[in-house]
Amino acid sequence: MDILYKSTRGSKKTVTASQAILKGLADDGGLYVPTEVPKLPVSLASLKDMDYKQTAYMVMREFLTDFSEDELKDCIDKAYDSKFDIEEITKIREADGAGYLELFHGATIAFKDMALSILPHLLTCAAKKNDVHDKIIILTATSGDTGKAALSGFADVEGTGIIVFYPKHGVSHIQERQMITQKGGNTYVVGIEGNFDDAQTGVKNMFGNSELAERMSEKGYRFSSANSINIGRLVPQIVYYVYAYGRLIKNGKLKPGDKVNYVVPTGNFGNILAAYYAGRMGIPVGRLICASNENKVLYDFFKSGTYDKNREFILTSSPSMDILISSNLERLIYIISGEDGEKTRALMESLSDAGIYSVTGEMKDKLSVFYGGYASEAETASCIKDLYEKEGYVIDTHTAVAASVYKKYRTETGDDTPCVIASTASPYKFAGSVMRAIDKSYESGDDDFLINELSRISGVKIPKAIEEIRSAPVLHKRLCAKDGMQKEVEDILGL
Repeated sequence: MDILYKSTRGSKKTVTASQAILKGLADDGGLYVPTEVPKLPVSLASLKDMDYKQTAYMVMREFLTDFSEDELKDCIDKAYDSKFDIEEITKIREADGAGYLELFHGATIAFKDMALSILPHLLTCAAKKNDVHDKIIILTATSGDTGKAALSGFADVEGTGIIVFYPKHGVSHIQERQMITQKGGNTYVVGIEGNFDDAQTGVKNMFGNSELAERMSEKGYRFSSANSINIGRLVPQIVYYVYAYGRLIKNGKLKPGDKVNYVVPTGNFGNILAAYYAGRMGIPVGRLICASNENKVLYDFFKSGTYDKNREFILTSSPSMDILISSNLERLIYIISGEDGEKTRALMESLSDAGIYSVTGEMKDKLSVFYGGYASEAETASCIKDLYEKEGYVIDTHTAVAASVYKKYRTETGDDTPCVIASTASPYKFAGSVMRAIDKSYESGDDDFLINELSRISGVKIPKAIEEIRSAPVLHKRLCAKDGMQKEVEDILGL
């Protein structure tokens, strides 16, 4: 069965998977969604016998139907290799009554590696399939992790260039160092005086600028995206939720058909949306627990049915979630609207114009699989400290938001369904916040000292990704105002 892709905003035009990956955003500004969600082609019981690459191929071939078996397997082999520091690519660590799905064993020690290791290969393959000879410029905004993972994935990939915008004062020290020390003749990093939502809005505006697209085409360039708005990012994320279910069966935590709850720390909504798609494919999902930090716009949405970004933007210790415009939520809105593109467009225009929209009662009823929760900064820190003291296991701030919300969920509901918490980053990526949570005496330590101390108390070797940037030279020094992003792109591309 061929799966095609359509826009969330009502355009009747469908495209193939490779065309959707190439374009990133639909022409009408909507996000691509599959015309139907395929079912798992194997039994749940058989998942326990599949390794990560086999699971990746099984899931991705169902969504990316215009890629041949050889093309897809080649992309998978190139993505999931020695860049990851464990042979199994990801693993589940049992701690304090939950399974922590460690998604941070890739080159940049964050979950974005799971998808951004394969996206460059899918994209370059898609270009060949569609006879595209333009240089593909990856234009992306990051709240911290996507940027480095995308830069690493696309660095010196033939036929591509990558431009990453990040909030200059809205990422951790390690996150910034990872980006501004990135090597590669085709990589560009720009800090903006603004927050992630400003960066994301600027990128979306450039994607929708037909005059800019025309000038780029004259120079032999075209945009594509590495954000999770690109279906080529989202589909590989579905894989690890399917794989986790197989691991739970293999480890005796589940019998085939038993329900599982997934807890996901999220800001842009892509990671938890992938878990939702895994459920629609046939994984028996009980609840999808959406964990927010103090920027709790998603928590409020699931409680009230109203999405309102008109609020203070808070800088937290979990900066990858410091987001008030959750772009991927549009895909879920489209689904619960009954795939009504016009209704979805109207809601997104209301968000753009007034910063707020409300779904109908009927639409809200379709959100029952989701549970929204949030953790304060104090609760996040307390969770890190408690888990370390209880289990000797150190988690990062984003994972701690999820673990804290899960505790509240258990207390509120009494639900003891087996649970997988998406552990989205290595604690080394946020060493300062993690160490200060464990012991207040670390308040004054510099990053190098805190990294060494984290290694000492956790017994986990300092990752290569951290060692590499400690002495690496700064290669990217661009900085612009939030309304100067297009000018930076024009300067970089010589337009």
